[in-house]
Amino acid sequence: MLAIADTADLDDGPRSKSGTERMCVVTRQVRPVGDLIRFVRAPSGEAVADLKRKLPGRGLWVSLSRDAVTEAAKRGLFAKGFKNAVTNSAALAAETETLLVRAAIEALAMAAKAGQVLSGFAKTEEAIRAGRTAALLHASDGAADGIRKLDAVLRQRTANLTDIPVINDLTGDELDLALGRSNVIHAALLAGPAARTFLARCQTLHRFRHNDAAGAAGQMGADQRSEPNA
Repeated sequence: MLAIADTADLDDGPRSKSGTERMCVVTRQVRPVGDLIRFVRAPSGEAVADLKRKLPGRGLWVSLSRDAVTEAAKRGLFAKGFKNAVTNSAALAAETETLLVRAAIEALAMAAKAGQVLSGFAKTEEAIRAGRTAALLHASDGAADGIRKLDAVLRQRTANLTDIPVINDLTGDELDLALGRSNVIHAALLAGPAARTFLARCQTLHRFRHNDAAGAAGQMGADQRSEPNA
């Protein structure tokens, strides 16, 4: 059973001297901040996910996991941690996921503006064969046939599949929104700073969706074959 935290788990609670670790209010484990989500109490009284860890006020930290955020809200740990009334929605985990998706979409849009994204089956295939692909993107609701064909091209081109991550955490509509065009199912991400930011945000989204509360520091799924630099 997950433990209920006391009121000492805010920004000034248990942490490493470097400030790069904090204690999860749910699991009671001290972890790197990259394995956690910071929450602050908004003036309206709601707990709000601070994905960039820059919002003012004292922060409460929760493991990077849908389960952990759900547990924290269910057990009233935000109110206990902030020592104040907190109006937590039962959908807090879903709201947090929406913010993570939005952050990934915004990062992909920036990568596209920087010329680091090629979309469409033909352009994606060409980028793979030319060895230009830093990551392969598929819409999560894309047709299996096209995904299978491009994955096969990637396997032919790359002996070590861990070198090139395959991302399928965004829907076709979300890819459309990010890239400003319709019917985007496949895309190739090219190397560059904006692309690395997108990969890092996708990794965070993927881990939030697939980690359980106790394993929130775990590895990426098999379809996310590389851990990008932030």
